[in-house]
Amino acid sequence: MEFVKNAELFAKERLSGIVRCGGKISYSKHLDDVMNRLKSLGVVDEEILCSGWLHDTLEQTTVSFDDLYERFGSRIAVLVSDLTKDMTLSKKKREQAYLLQLKDSSSDSKIIKLCDISANLSDLKNYEVSKSKKSRLVRQQRRYLLTVKADLLGNVDYPGIQTLLASTEQSLNRLAQRSIKIKSKY
Repeated sequence: MEFVKNAELFAKERLSGIVRCGGKISYSKHLDDVMNRLKSLGVVDEEILCSGWLHDTLEQTTVSFDDLYERFGSRIAVLVSDLTKDMTLSKKKREQAYLLQLKDSSSDSKIIKLCDISANLSDLKNYEVSKSKKSRLVRQQRRYLLTVKADLLGNVDYPGIQTLLASTEQSLNRLAQRSIKIKSKY
C-alpha cells in the first residue's frame, strides 16, 4: 500500500491550492471522496487505487503523461490518460472527443469514472452557480454516466457497482428535477 500512499501524496501535492465548485471544495476532499467510493466497491488493485488518486493530475496540473509513466508505470499512466480531457481542443470538440475516449476506455477506467461522477454530483449539490450552469453540469455528468454504464452493468468483480450506478442515477434525477423546478419559478 506504500505505492498507493505515494500516489495520494503526489496527487494532493500537485493539486494543492486548487479548488473546485466556486472555491468551496478542495481537490483533496474530491480525491478522498473518489477513493472512498472505490474502496466501498471493494477495489483493492493498487494500480486502480493509484489511478483514482491521480485521475485529475494531467488535466489540472503541469504533470505530463511521461511524468506519470516514469513515476508510476504504464498501466497507471494509461488509466489516468483515459480519464483526461484534451484541453487543447475547443470546448465542444473536447467533450465529443472525451465521450469517445471514455467509451473506448478500459473497464478499470470506467470504474474510476463512475466514482468520480458520483463524487462530482455530491459536490454539485452545494455548488453555488447559476441555474443554467448547474443544469449544464448535470447534463454533462449524465452523458458521462451513460457512456460508461453499459460496460459496468455486467461487472461481477465489484457487485457494489450496481448500487453505485443506481444511486448515481438517482442523484442525477434529483439534481435535474431541482433545476427544472427552479427554472419554472422564473
